[in-house]
Amino acid sequence: MSSCADSGHAAIHKMLHPRSVAVVGATPRLQYGGRFLAAMLRSKDRVRVYPVNPKYTELGGVECYPTIEALPESADLAGVIVPHDQVMEVLEACQRKGVGSAIVISAGFAERGTVEGRRLQERLSVFARESGVRVSGPNCLGVANVKDDIWPMASSMSARGAQPAGAIGLVCQSGATAFGPLQTRAADAGIGYSYIISTGNEADLEFADYVRYLLDDPDTRVIAGFIEGLRTADKFVEVARLAADVGKPIVLIKIGRSESGARAAGSHTGALTGSDARFDAICAQYGVTRVEDYDELLEISQLLAQSKKTPQPGIAVVSHSGGVSSLTADMLGARGLQLPALTEQTRAELNDIIKDFGWAANPADLTGFLMREDFPRIVESMIEQPAVGTLVIASAGSEERAREAISLRERSSKNLVYMWTGARGESAALPLLKASSVPIFYTPAGLARGLRSLLAYHDWRDTRLRTGFGSAPAITAEQARVKRELADRPTRVLSEHESKGVLAAWGVRMSREVRTASADEAVQAAELLGYPVVVKVDSPDILHKTEAGVVRLGLADSAQVANAFADVMARARAFDAQASVDGVLVQEMISNAIEVIVGVSRDPQLGPMLLLGIGGVLVEVYQDVSLRRCPITGDEAHAMIDALKGARLLHGYRGRLAADVDALAATLVSVSHLAVHLEDELAELDINPLMVLPAAEGVVAADALVILNGARG
Repeated sequence: MSSCADSGHAAIHKMLHPRSVAVVGATPRLQYGGRFLAAMLRSKDRVRVYPVNPKYTELGGVECYPTIEALPESADLAGVIVPHDQVMEVLEACQRKGVGSAIVISAGFAERGTVEGRRLQERLSVFARESGVRVSGPNCLGVANVKDDIWPMASSMSARGAQPAGAIGLVCQSGATAFGPLQTRAADAGIGYSYIISTGNEADLEFADYVRYLLDDPDTRVIAGFIEGLRTADKFVEVARLAADVGKPIVLIKIGRSESGARAAGSHTGALTGSDARFDAICAQYGVTRVEDYDELLEISQLLAQSKKTPQPGIAVVSHSGGVSSLTADMLGARGLQLPALTEQTRAELNDIIKDFGWAANPADLTGFLMREDFPRIVESMIEQPAVGTLVIASAGSEERAREAISLRERSSKNLVYMWTGARGESAALPLLKASSVPIFYTPAGLARGLRSLLAYHDWRDTRLRTGFGSAPAITAEQARVKRELADRPTRVLSEHESKGVLAAWGVRMSREVRTASADEAVQAAELLGYPVVVKVDSPDILHKTEAGVVRLGLADSAQVANAFADVMARARAFDAQASVDGVLVQEMISNAIEVIVGVSRDPQLGPMLLLGIGGVLVEVYQDVSLRRCPITGDEAHAMIDALKGARLLHGYRGRLAADVDALAATLVSVSHLAVHLEDELAELDINPLMVLPAAEGVVAADALVILNGARG
C-alpha cells in the first residue's frame, strides 16, 4: 500500500481500537456530544476518556479539559462534536497535539448543498491529506468495535449489550441507517457484527478504505455495505479484487436507482447505459453481491459468513408441510437452483419412517415425523446424499430439534440452513438457532435469494481465481501518438473517418473506404472498391447519420453513386446548415453478417464502461446489452457475449452459420484497452454497427463515433 493508504489503515485502527479518546464538545446533555461521551465512559475501564469543553471542569465523573492541547497525552482518537465553523480549528489543534485520528460528527458541510458547505469540506479534505490527521466523516455518527465493546459514536439508538458480536463488518455512509435499522434488525435476528462504521460525507477516508481495513481483520469474514455512491471507483475495484483474493465477500446496498439525474448522451452507448446498470455490471464483474433492502443485506451476509464452500450445488429441502416444501422448492427452482432426486437409499430410509404418510422426495414432506424422535435420522439421511451440498429445514420445532440441527451443522462438512416457519417471538428453539452458526431465513423467497447468492459468489470466485482480472498492456508508440493528437485537438467530436483512425491504432478492423470531395471522386472510389458500395456523409456535427438521412446502402453502379453523393450532401445541409462536412465516404458493402454495437461511455464515478449490444442501429429498440468495466479479459468478453439474449444468433440459429465469436471477443478486449489508454481523453465511443462475419472471417467496423471529454459542455 501507499503511505497514504498506510496512514489510513493506522488511523482506522485507532478509531476502532482506541486506548485514549478526546471528546471535543462533550456536554452533560444527551445531545450528540453528550451521547458520544456517555458511550465512551461505558468503556473507561479500558479506554482513557478526556472530555473537552471550556465550560466544565468535570463531566461524568472525570476531569474535563478546556482544549485539546491541555490534555495530558496525545489521544489516539478525537471525537469532534462542535459547530461546523469550529471544526477546522479543532482539527488543527489535534495536529499540534499529535492526535492520531478524528471522527467528525459535526454536520454543515457538503451535505447542505451550499457553496460554503462544499468549500469547508474541501478545506477539511486538503487538511487531512496534508496534515496526516485522518478523518472519518464529517456528518457521521461514529463507529463501534462490537467485538471488544468499544463504541465511539453519538447515536441515540445504542444496542450495546443487546448487539451480539459476529463476523460481519458493516460500513455505511448513512449513520442513522447503520445505528438504526441495520443495528436493531441485526440484534433482533441474532446477527453479529465485528464492527459498525458510519462514514458520513467521506471528506477524507472513504468506503473503500474501511473495507480495505476489514479485509485484514481476522474476525471479519463478510463486509456488508450501504452506500449512496463511490468517491473513487479505482479504489473500490482494487479492494473488490483483494476481497476475491482473500475470500471475503462484499454484500452491498446502493441507493439511487433512479435515472432522473442521468446526463444527455451523444452516442447510442451513452443513451443505453444508465448509471445504475453500470454499477450492477461492476458488482457482477468484481464479485460484489448487490441486494435491495435491509433484511436481504443481513440475511445474505449471515449466510455467507456462516456457510462453507461445498463442491455439491444440490439443495435438499425437508419440511413438516407439503405446502411449505413445495413453495420453497418453487422459489429455489425459479432461481436456477438444483434439487436433486433422492437416492434410493435415502428414499427407503424415509419411507421406513413415514410409512404411508408424507412424501419421501426432494422436497420432502414428512408431516409430524419431522417433529419427533426420528428428526436426527431424517436430517442425517437427507444431508448425506452425494449430490447435496446444502440441507434446508423448513419448519419450526422444539428446543430439542434446534439442538439436534445445530449439532448436525457443526459435525457436517456441508451447509445446513433453517427456514423458520414459526412465530418470530418464539422463546425456546429460535433463540438457540440465532445464537448458533445456523443461518436463518423466514421466507422462501429470501431463502432462494440467499442460496443463489452463496453459490453464485463461490462460482464467480473460482472462475476469477482461475482467469484473473483484466489489465491493459503498455501503450504502444503509435497509440501514444494518437493519444497526444487527441489531447491537442481544438474540436472534441471526431468524424466517422477520424474515429476509425483512432480505433485502427488499437487493432480494430475497419471497413475499406475512401473519403471523397466530389461525385466523380465517389464514382472512382466505388469502382476501386467494387460494387455494391455504401455512401454516407462524413461530419463531426451529424452524430446519427441514419436519422439525418445521409446514408445510402447497396449502390450498384456509377449513376447510383453519383446521385447518392448529391443527395446526401443536400440532405446534410438541410439537416444542419452549420454542420462541418469533411466529405463523403464511399465504403465497401458488407453483407452476411450479424450487426452488433460495441461502445464505451465514461462514468464520472465508475470510470470507462464497455457495452456490447445486439441490433446495430436498432439496439435502442432491442435493449439487449451487456456491460463491463474496462479493461476486460477474453473470458469476460465471452461472458458478455453469452449474456445477450441474441447470443443464439451469433452461435448459429435455425440453420444460420455461426458468427466469428472469437474475433468479436478479441475486439471487445482491444476496445477495453483503448478505453483505459484514453481514459483522460475519451468521453464516449460507438462502433455501430460492428459487423460480425461468419466463423473464422473476423469482424468489421462499418461505422464509428468518438466523442472526447469536454465535447458536450
